[in-house]
Amino acid sequence: MPSHDSLEPNARPAVLVTGGATRIGAAIVRRFAAAGWHVVIHYRASAQAAQALAAQLPSAETLGFDLADDDAAVAAITMLAARLPAWRSLVNSASIFDYDGVTELDPATNRTAMQINALAPARLAQAFIALTATSPALRTVINVTDMKIENTNPDFFSYTMSKHALAATIGMLAKGNARVRVYGLAPGAVLASHDQREEETEISHKLNLLQRKTGADEIADAALFLSSGALASGQSLFIDSGQHLMDQPRDVIWLAREQAQGGTA
Repeated sequence: MPSHDSLEPNARPAVLVTGGATRIGAAIVRRFAAAGWHVVIHYRASAQAAQALAAQLPSAETLGFDLADDDAAVAAITMLAARLPAWRSLVNSASIFDYDGVTELDPATNRTAMQINALAPARLAQAFIALTATSPALRTVINVTDMKIENTNPDFFSYTMSKHALAATIGMLAKGNARVRVYGLAPGAVLASHDQREEETEISHKLNLLQRKTGADEIADAALFLSSGALASGQSLFIDSGQHLMDQPRDVIWLAREQAQGGTA
């Protein structure tokens, strides 16, 4: 049997990673590529980064569409399914992380978060399940959520709300189809985000039970593991060094700043 390295793109198992041009999405892309997969790197505004990443990999392509237009996104992956008969996995990694507070959500922020982080990935998952219905191969959907679905706090209200909505789709999609296994992947604090300075991550990213920084490579390894179908459909993995088991009163961005300042942030 030939190795993945010797196969043409259409013969390799293929994966689409939304938001795959940068940050955690790019780490997931690299991990699948290293395992011999053909990777489809989705981007919205990061075309240059997506193309540069694809050029570094043995079998990759880029695909641009805006998750704010979920009809256009579904149309794009419909064309992809027709072109890639070996499409085996969809990783919904793209997301936006804008701030609004618990006492008064910002309606525009909320609508955008719900669209990008919940509605669009749900529709992509449904389309993937329908489009690959005749494939006898194992197929998986991996929805990247957040440890905040267990360890909630008042910050990033609309973002957290949208990730809870996405998490709710996992069990429903798993129970509603017998053809594709659907999983959740819930990271903790991994990369500098929002207005966080890089040096602040040394404090904030160790605010977990193991007091260690969780690496983007660990998230990528977990995504590849889930694509193997080794777990029952509907399960989620938390890759956060135990952060989801804590009860933190605020996002770690502010907890770290308070700790660094020795007082109330």
